[in-house]
Amino acid sequence: MALTSKNTVSAWESAKPKVMYLVIGLIAGPIVTNIAGWQVLSGTARDRVQASVVEQQATFCAANAHIAMPDTSKLDYTARNELAKKWAVMPGTTTAESDVADACARKLAS
Repeated sequence: MALTSKNTVSAWESAKPKVMYLVIGLIAGPIVTNIAGWQVLSGTARDRVQASVVEQQATFCAANAHIAMPDTSKLDYTARNELAKKWAVMPGTTTAESDVADACARKLAS
């Protein structure tokens, strides 16, 4: 019986460093990868997708507005915003999103 006890202690002593490295890795791994920027949080991904959608819709809005009025750079701020709000209404919606209208107005200014 003393032999079994001695083998158990030596087995734990040989496994102890490996267990400690595993625990340290499980704690430090996510922290290091987050600091390095290798992780993308769901909120960040959602914001990036939303920004891409708004940019694409603003491009469609600006293209349609340029068809209706070819030289939009000479319009004042209010007229550009009104034109953007008119063309920022996407199919299937009844009103324009403010983000899309603002981005469209910026595109029309240039």
